[in-house]
Amino acid sequence: MSLIDIEALRATPLKRDPYDYFVVPGFVKGEALDKVIADFPRIDSTGSIPPSELDIKGAFDRLLKEMDGPEFRKAIEEKFGLDLSSRPTMFTVRGNCARTNGKIHTDTESKIITVLLYLNQDWEANGGRLRILRSGTDLNDAAEEVSPNGGTLLVFRRSDNSWHGHEPFEGPRRAIQMNWVRDEAVVEREQKRHRFTMFLKRLNPFGGVAARAS
Repeated sequence: MSLIDIEALRATPLKRDPYDYFVVPGFVKGEALDKVIADFPRIDSTGSIPPSELDIKGAFDRLLKEMDGPEFRKAIEEKFGLDLSSRPTMFTVRGNCARTNGKIHTDTESKIITVLLYLNQDWEANGGRLRILRSGTDLNDAAEEVSPNGGTLLVFRRSDNSWHGHEPFEGPRRAIQMNWVRDEAVVEREQKRHRFTMFLKRLNPFGGVAARAS
């Protein structure tokens, strides 16, 4: 039985203001969400971590494989009118958020599609809710605010105006980020960068490394 709701994805309309994106609440839901959260890898640090650096198992491993599978890719291709068959994918995992995270950004030009899947049961905090923004200067000029809970899926096409960010939050905030990128060199470079950042955090766990978390 699938952990993700592809039909709900297909039924969700693509929004074009202020850029191409869509949100699917409950993309992973119910018992499936419980299982994925139970198998979410232990992460003590902030920052984005490649799955290769984590203990990936059980339902969480199944979830990553489904997201990296042909059915999910086809649904994304149909939604955005793209051919992603020759584009590699890249995954990172976040378990915690620092107060320095969430600064407004668009994602790097090497990314084509950004997928964010939030794996928190509940979310009471005002901070940490990702905002789809109309500009790179005003966090309050938002087309939509996405709460990072309930297995919610957010997908957008990276562009020069794909601004997003969130109010400060510090604490557990589980999420998977997946990207289709231009080529394998991007994957190698970005994964190396994330591993180096992890190395620095291990050397100085109390030092801050500013990041633009989504």
